[in-house]
Amino acid sequence: MIEIERKFLVISDIFKKEAFKKSRIIQGFLNSHKKRTVRVRLKDDIGFLTVKGKSSKDGLSRFEWEKEITKQEAEALLQLCESGIIDKIRYEVTIKNHIFEVDEFFGDNQGLVIAEVELEHEKDTFEKPNWLGEEVTGNIKYYNSQLSKKPFKSWEQ
Repeated sequence: MIEIERKFLVISDIFKKEAFKKSRIIQGFLNSHKKRTVRVRLKDDIGFLTVKGKSSKDGLSRFEWEKEITKQEAEALLQLCESGIIDKIRYEVTIKNHIFEVDEFFGDNQGLVIAEVELEHEKDTFEKPNWLGEEVTGNIKYYNSQLSKKPFKSWEQ
């Protein structure tokens, strides 16, 4: 139940040709406190309720619990969420032994593309595809819970 991941900006759309899966995700937050978040997600036609704890100091790991719920339950819970619903397409790309999840954001976060890779251990190594840019692991402004409050379009460019 500990999630270990690294997060990167994406600098080209080559990943789209390499993706083996693509899903639309709509998500909102019932609670977006910095010590814990409670997220409702609709991924295509499947709902999820997720609780995440506070990140470690380096931003690499945190507690995560997730439960599948029905589409109808997710749609109802999305109506109760804080303002700032996240809308994105997630592409899944295999690079050697790792799967990169690449999120292309829409709406108020249009123009932002972020890749995450989940790891077994904090010291795990992985091959970086050439479409990865700057690492933003631990930078709270790139967390979905923060993007729902202060979206990418509001950042000073």
